[in-house]
Amino acid sequence: MKIACSHTLVFVLSIVIMPCAGIIDTWASPMISEASSYLPVTGPCNLTFPRDHGAHPGYRTEWWYYTGNVMTQNRERYGFQLTFFRRQISPPGAENMWPKPPSTWRTQHIFLAHAALSDIDGNRFYHAERMGRGAMGLAGARQESGVTSVFLNKWSARINQMEHQLSASADNFSFILNLRSKKEPVLHGKEGYSLKGTTRERASCYYSLTRLNTKGTMTARGRTFSVRGTAWMDHEFSSAPLEPDLAGWDWFSVQLEDDTEVMIYLLRQKKGGYSPVSGGTFVRASGESSHLSREDFRVEVLDTWKSTHTGARYPSRWRLRVHPAQLDITITSNLEDQEMLTPNTTGVTYWEGSVSITGTARGRPVRGVGYVELTGYDRPFDDPL
Repeated sequence: MKIACSHTLVFVLSIVIMPCAGIIDTWASPMISEASSYLPVTGPCNLTFPRDHGAHPGYRTEWWYYTGNVMTQNRERYGFQLTFFRRQISPPGAENMWPKPPSTWRTQHIFLAHAALSDIDGNRFYHAERMGRGAMGLAGARQESGVTSVFLNKWSARINQMEHQLSASADNFSFILNLRSKKEPVLHGKEGYSLKGTTRERASCYYSLTRLNTKGTMTARGRTFSVRGTAWMDHEFSSAPLEPDLAGWDWFSVQLEDDTEVMIYLLRQKKGGYSPVSGGTFVRASGESSHLSREDFRVEVLDTWKSTHTGARYPSRWRLRVHPAQLDITITSNLEDQEMLTPNTTGVTYWEGSVSITGTARGRPVRGVGYVELTGYDRPFDDPL
């Protein structure tokens, strides 16, 4: 969401330390377990824009997450993902204990990034990962005159109020995209305070831009081409880990042709079933939104896919019914293999993929596109890493 995912993975990164071990100052490692020393999310987030497009130091984990579905002039279909994670490696104030003078390499923040391109008609999935210190100009999140720039080496997201520019390049794919939001930011939960557990601090500050008109260029299979379509942006920050009885989550972003959107997250329990704090948001064409409780929707798995990389079995087709919106849709993965392997950054394996949507809204036919994230299917997050 990513949930306090992510997205795409706020809670995941709260417990994933080892992938960063080689670049964390060794003196700080005993302090990493002191999650209570980080800023908690326990109530109203009081989000204001464009200020809160920027970073929130003091909270343990944060991410900026983009996904989208685009087409070429020949109607070739592509999906894309670009996510930046900020991981604070010691609580606020720990920098005061650093030896003097401090090294220019020393930092409180590690940045990680994942990028992917789904070549739907070509039946190919490309993905890449990056990691770097928030020092020496290698990575960071800066804000100046209301413009936020998040970057890791040459990958970047530039946020200028309602306009965004994305850039990512890997060995076998790249994209440069311009996005413009049709709607104001949507605050999830209670005015941006999104509860993910049974205690008030197991929560995140969470908002989305649910419909971004998108255009730009992509490179894949040795050629460069223009694309147009629509994208989704999540921004979320938190200091809390997942509750110990949870194995992972399923997250859905849905963009329908009637200009409505839906976000759903299902927190899967190890014993089976979903946590009662699972929820979501329905966004009307006007931009007005309504919180969805667990009782307001139902998700049914219709088909699955087994990964040849990890052996994990993921859902691949769903029926989603949102009762207050009189919505009944089928969500189908556009490409079975959209599994993200991230051994050099988060160490987490997850499925992040482009989907197509058909069904009815208030009794009328409706179609759409979206993205789905599935975590914890290869192993629960509390397994040794």
